[in-house]
Amino acid sequence: TELRDPSLKELGDYYARLVSWYTQGGFTDELGKRHESGHHFHIEYWEVLNEADFEHDTTPEQYTARYDAIVQAIRKVAPNMKFVALALAAPSVNPRMFEYFLDRKNHKPGIPIDMISYHFYATPGADETPEIQQFTFFRQADHFIDTVRYIDAIRQRLSPSTRTTIDEIGSISADDGKQGEPGHVTKPIPNSYWNLSGAMYAYLFGRLSSLGIDVAGESQLVGYPTQYPSVSMVDWNTGKGNARFRVLELLKNHFGPGDKIVQASLNRPSVYAQAYQTRNGKREVLLVNMRDHPAEITLGVSGATVEYVSQATASSHPAVKRLASAQLTLTGLEVAVVTFR
Repeated sequence: TELRDPSLKELGDYYARLVSWYTQGGFTDELGKRHESGHHFHIEYWEVLNEADFEHDTTPEQYTARYDAIVQAIRKVAPNMKFVALALAAPSVNPRMFEYFLDRKNHKPGIPIDMISYHFYATPGADETPEIQQFTFFRQADHFIDTVRYIDAIRQRLSPSTRTTIDEIGSISADDGKQGEPGHVTKPIPNSYWNLSGAMYAYLFGRLSSLGIDVAGESQLVGYPTQYPSVSMVDWNTGKGNARFRVLELLKNHFGPGDKIVQASLNRPSVYAQAYQTRNGKREVLLVNMRDHPAEITLGVSGATVEYVSQATASSHPAVKRLASAQLTLTGLEVAVVTFR
């Protein structure tokens, strides 16, 4: 839990060399030997450590001092780099991390606080069936939104120019918690699980965008047995995207920076709706069926176009249909984007 070099120079120098390897073509080690990488990648943001609240019992004071040392050292080799801080695994139980870190008087002069990050994973109980999990996922998502509001109030009070990325959003099956046990074999994951997890992400995307959160990142691209298979966005045998990946594709193709939030009302408690005036001038509504049964929606106008991910589309690209009337049926756990003419 303690660094062997209390001055933090060793820590900062290590990260400066690591950044140099990827951005400056290589680095010179502690003994003066040059190591060439050939890499000259442009990295706009560097996240400083990951889930420090879970790793090494790091205190707010320790993390802030280590962040400052790492950032100060990296800026010597990459002066235009921006930084993401905290990356907390359990933000709801660590409010002091935000209170201490976002208070600029706790940092060295000139150290930027560009962006903070934290994570959310819905996690069902070991005895929960898929029928029960649909309630658990969205209930936990709502609790997380309450956490986001609380954290963002701290951010706005102490460092309003700091941006926010919630860069790990996903779900973890109860079975994945046993993956480190000897002889553990991953249980088959039902196809509906991927749609449930994707629907929850779409729901959080809408809720977070309405709160002004800058980035909502879906986790993770590739999982596989022994490495959180239930968090994967692709089939680890074929590399083909699953329903979680297709929901991300759907949202990316329709929404982005510059879109305006528009108020939407829908008298269906199991269906979430968020309307947008897109930067391209389109009027679009994100719809998420939060239950594994059909839901009838009346749009008010006919002739809309619907692009959607459902259990029928599964791992295929989002499907498209044109509505002849104002009625739309969302199948169980379907995520749809309705575009009005």
